[in-house]
Amino acid sequence: MAAIPRYRPQAGPAVLSAGFRPFFLVSALWAFLVIPIWIAFFAGHGQVPTALPPVVWHVHEMVFGFGAATVAGFLLTAIPNWTGRMPLQGGPLALLVLLWAVGRIAVLFSAKIGVDSAAALDLAFPIVFLLVVAREIIAGRNWRNLPMLGALLFLLLGNLLVHFESVGIARTAELGNRLGVATLLMLISFIGGRIVPSFTRNWLAKEQPGVAMPAAFDVVDRTVLAVTGLALAVWTLTPEGVATPWIELAAGLMLGVRLARWRGEATLREPLLWVLHLGYGWLSLGFLLLAFNNLLPLLPQTTALHALTVGAIGTMILAVMTRASLGHTGRPLVAGPGTTAIYVLVTLAAILRLLAPLDSAWYLLMLSLAGAAWSAAFGLFVLLYARPLVRPRVIGEDARPI
Repeated sequence: MAAIPRYRPQAGPAVLSAGFRPFFLVSALWAFLVIPIWIAFFAGHGQVPTALPPVVWHVHEMVFGFGAATVAGFLLTAIPNWTGRMPLQGGPLALLVLLWAVGRIAVLFSAKIGVDSAAALDLAFPIVFLLVVAREIIAGRNWRNLPMLGALLFLLLGNLLVHFESVGIARTAELGNRLGVATLLMLISFIGGRIVPSFTRNWLAKEQPGVAMPAAFDVVDRTVLAVTGLALAVWTLTPEGVATPWIELAAGLMLGVRLARWRGEATLREPLLWVLHLGYGWLSLGFLLLAFNNLLPLLPQTTALHALTVGAIGTMILAVMTRASLGHTGRPLVAGPGTTAIYVLVTLAAILRLLAPLDSAWYLLMLSLAGAAWSAAFGLFVLLYARPLVRPRVIGEDARPI
């Protein structure tokens, strides 16, 4: 994501000049808002306007709202680099953002507008976005990145399965949400496996020439990706299966081995890099916790789930959004105090969320504190990055770390 794609000249607002600009903003805003709304639902404050059960709505919006918007921002910015084609800009980009926003409102108020209407409005965005990405990858003959289409198909299918239950077709909401979470985790394993060692290698070559470099992609990485995909598949389809924890255990250990090959210990001076290693580390820990919880259920399953979601997904999304926003708006790839604070806050949110179930007397307080840290992380992203994202690319003295 460090390269700068070609852009068409456009007279419209700068925020619509590249996909990462509006989608990173709206995804961060939704992440900031949706957790306090969920905690209010959970604590029994106010009437729930969604027809989905509150827990199902919470997971759905974190995956198919927040997560999908971030994926859209990443892909709409990365695909022009992959294909050499012009990026989506202006009116078509605004329409995509509008479809996403309408889906969020429709699902939130589905009890009032009807589940059929809410499902149709919510599914419009993933369908249109899938078609847009398919057109770009096929037209650019970029076959290496065809797996991205598979990921978008799985996100669409997961969303559809959630709505199948809401409209009374089948009881598939939990399956759909698990499929969505698994897809995001596989994207982190796949794309993270490209960018974490690559960015680390580039930085080490510049800052510490002559030191050992991250291992190149080889049979170890291919094996880890295969085992991770298998672990996510069995967790999605048979989370209580006899073989499931053993496959999860293998995936967790192998992900840890893969991460250890990337020289993360050498990046501690640069938050933009260590946060990528940290995010990938949460992925390994989450699989290990899934396995241990199935083999020796001392902790609730939500502990492992939130290591994967708040920890791995939340951390990696903020790592990618901050880095891409800095690089593509002309600012140096250096994390200032504000960006570092974002990383600390999302890490605190993950730790507090994992600790919350350990004492039922303090559960709601710990849950609220974890939610506050999460919202603070994404709220701070909006405060610090909104101006760069809505203004033209800067050059020279205005390009300061954030």
